[in-house]
Amino acid sequence: MKAPAVGAEVFGTSVDVVSRYVAILGTRGIECGLLGPREGERLWERHVLNSAVLATMVPQGVSVVDVGSGAGLPGIPLAILRPDLRIVLLEPLLRRYTFLVDVVGELGLADRVSVVRGRAEDLDDRFDVVVARAVAPLDRLVGWTKDLFGPDGCLLALKGGSAHDEVEQARPKLKKLGLVAEVHEASAAPGLEPTTVVRVSRG
Repeated sequence: MKAPAVGAEVFGTSVDVVSRYVAILGTRGIECGLLGPREGERLWERHVLNSAVLATMVPQGVSVVDVGSGAGLPGIPLAILRPDLRIVLLEPLLRRYTFLVDVVGELGLADRVSVVRGRAEDLDDRFDVVVARAVAPLDRLVGWTKDLFGPDGCLLALKGGSAHDEVEQARPKLKKLGLVAEVHEASAAPGLEPTTVVRVSRG
């Protein structure tokens, strides 16, 4: 699938790799039920460029876990954009896990991206950054991921228009856990609709 001009602008020399990923999403991803049949026409803007926003918010050379990775969003676009990162795609469902293993291998990312089958609350590892997209409301998400990042780490959750409401609903749990949440608006490139990211860190 040919990249739009903005896709080429954001991904630069990696545009061929991400275009192959988009082609996989638009075929096998939809066939496997990882994305809805109507998503094929908006894979770039709604899914890939939306995920790419996180590349500007993750520090250099850190470890990242993508919780509930599903079709590899946001972890795979982030890995393509940021070869300095060590990324784990965490996915509990076998069908999605198998899809991710295949895609990581086909895109040549296996040297720095690993796929683990499991749930966030069962993982003993610690990471600098936890990322998540369309996994669960914030109050549940922080409960699952609070032990995955350390004192200097954070959770970056891609959210929609309900972000501020979710932060308010999660405030009692955040306070109990000693966490603070900030809502950020960012775009992968000028002219694109902003993406809402909730950053959760230790208070």
